Amino acid sequence: MKRTPLEEKLTKLMEPVIADLGFDLVLVSVIGEGGTKTVQVLAQDPQTRNLGIEDAAKISRSLSAVLDVEDPVVGKYRLEVSSPGIDRPLIKPEDFEHYTGFEAKLEIDTPMENGQRRFRGVLKGLENKSVLVETDKGEVKLPLNDLTKAKLVLTDKLIKAAAQL
Repeated sequence: MKRTPLEEKLTKLMEPVIADLGFDLVLVSVIGEGGTKTVQVLAQDPQTRNLGIEDAAKISRSLSAVLDVEDPVVGKYRLEVSSPGIDRPLIKPEDFEHYTGFEAKLEIDTPMENGQRRFRGVLKGLENKSVLVETDKGEVKLPLNDLTKAKLVLTDKLIKAAAQL
């Protein structure tokens, strides 16, 4: 997944802090250009793939301390820590394997030969560092390195699967 240099820097800074607390970092996003930026952190309990309010607060306190010392964000910012939610972003290769059979929306950086950049379909897993997606026009292979966005679609099947955790 393509990230900005600041998002990469924050990810490297935050990942060990979150791991020490027993959680997984899912995604760091920086929203906003000038003025006050928002640093969004999605984290999860590796067992449940979710994050409770108390756990989010614990992570937020630990990250705030590190960010105060390291000061990686220029200017004012607001830190938000939350669960990735049911219709979560798909970031790591194992996410695409874990959610095989579920519907997702994906976007690539470089358009395919037909000019298409956005896709919606059922995840079919990984093959040679590419995500396999069954769309209404057939199966497509999207290289992991070309993905700019990937997110599960909220469907009855996904809600039912999340309720069983």
